[in-house]
Amino acid sequence: MLILRGKQTALIASLIAVLIFSTFPVADSTNVFAAGNQVSATTCQEPAWNASTVYHGGDRVSYNGKIYEAKWWTQGEQPDQSDQWGVWKFIGDCGGGVEDTEAPSAPGGLTVTGTTSSSISLSWNASTDNVGVSGYDVYRGTTLATSVTGTTAVVSRLASNTTYSFTVKAKDAAGNVSAASNQVSATTKPGNSNEITRRYVAYASTWNTSLYDLTPGNIPNYITNVNLAFARPDTTYQKGSYEFDQAVAGFEFVEGATTSNGQKKLTPQQAQDLRNHIAALKARGTEVWVSVGGWAYSQGSQWSNFNAQRVVDLALDLGASGIDIDWESSGSSCNKLEASQFQCTKDGEIAGIITSLYNEIHSRGVNLKISIAGWSTGAYYVKGTPFEEGKVQWGSPFGGTMYRVVKDHGDKIDFINLMSYDAGDYYDPREGYESYRAIYNGPINMGMEIAPEGSGGAILEVEAPPGTVYDAEMLTGQNNIASRYYNVETMVNYIKNKGRSYDGFMIWQLWKQRVHQPAPAGAATENSAGQYVCRNLPLAGDCNQTIPNLPKLTP
Repeated sequence: MLILRGKQTALIASLIAVLIFSTFPVADSTNVFAAGNQVSATTCQEPAWNASTVYHGGDRVSYNGKIYEAKWWTQGEQPDQSDQWGVWKFIGDCGGGVEDTEAPSAPGGLTVTGTTSSSISLSWNASTDNVGVSGYDVYRGTTLATSVTGTTAVVSRLASNTTYSFTVKAKDAAGNVSAASNQVSATTKPGNSNEITRRYVAYASTWNTSLYDLTPGNIPNYITNVNLAFARPDTTYQKGSYEFDQAVAGFEFVEGATTSNGQKKLTPQQAQDLRNHIAALKARGTEVWVSVGGWAYSQGSQWSNFNAQRVVDLALDLGASGIDIDWESSGSSCNKLEASQFQCTKDGEIAGIITSLYNEIHSRGVNLKISIAGWSTGAYYVKGTPFEEGKVQWGSPFGGTMYRVVKDHGDKIDFINLMSYDAGDYYDPREGYESYRAIYNGPINMGMEIAPEGSGGAILEVEAPPGTVYDAEMLTGQNNIASRYYNVETMVNYIKNKGRSYDGFMIWQLWKQRVHQPAPAGAATENSAGQYVCRNLPLAGDCNQTIPNLPKLTP
């Protein structure tokens, strides 16, 4: 081995550089040999990044002579490895480096490229930026309609035969936002579509049911989302295989269930029929999502082996509109400290799940959204807030377990399905809603479970007891019995009057009585609960439609 030292090394390096520059001219020679260089950080005022330190949103560090700012909770993620979707935002160079405050240019040439009875398609010319454009926000009037990374967008869930106006703004990784583009207007085609701003999400168990149950005739059109429950977090699904059975995907339809006689497999025709049913529901205005996890798939090592690529492949092959993360992993305990120090033992697991899924979706440029199932008490027990233990329900084993992921990664989540049930008579669903709203600006869908509940013993009814005031006796700092407020009427009144215009409802679940047991006398049913929400929130659609009585099936 030939070993060169000192001036010999420097001389040879200089000769190589001369040859490279003379043979392969480049526009900006400052980038040559940049990879691998360790830039001096002696002039940095920010503390040096440390792999073992926990950082929270807004914390700044220096690394290789550059300044980075954390967007959310992180530990061990190297700053210079973050892209526009990563945890670290590049601020500027140390020692006189100027923070990026220059906004991108305004998008130009915004045009309408197509319309349907419920959607309008748009395209525009790319913006420029001194560092780089990270994405575009599309506005319907003054309301943010959607965010994309490319130069096209489809704004959906619009009313038929209605005129809308749109503009687009560009943004960069430093958070600078451009001026608005030119404004365009378009009118949707005639039809019977109503503009939808509130969701009604229905989880649909796949056990004891058939894939042929998932038809528009069986699912009322006021249901905006059907969440197929459940897919395996550790699925081994291969794109294009269409193996939607229990062993591979996790779904337990009778056509593909695991039985005492072995694993049943969907035929190619059955797999295609399932995809066709999902497409028919989507065309009707009801999105179908893949819900991952659930209690049964959360009690082993499934989540530690979560595979975002396989889950995305599964959702795309089904034609799904999004992926719902129902992380019900037990054993996470929280320190119950102030917000800046609050953490739970499994924060890293759920943060990793959401981040890897978000990155997988955006790196592939596919049109999938993300929701999470929020534990009833998941945002509780933060010291110094109205949701300290004792001010709200005592002793929930899941208290606070969703706090960090929602607070630190909420920008990756399109909406939350709040499991405001299974928590007993002392749990107040209105306080549960407010605990999430305090840390999350996106839509929250208030949850209802058809009795009997899985735990807790509360019974959901439609009407409130006589004399009930929908916003009374909450956030009083006392852990009072709240059963009189756990009814559809009170929760609808609260969301309608105290919530936001885009908050909605969720129900567990579409086939609850069918696959479990009848609701107690006087309790709400799937139809009575859904119809009340539809008529009084209200929802778009025909509030008289019902879920039919279908038999419980065995594989």
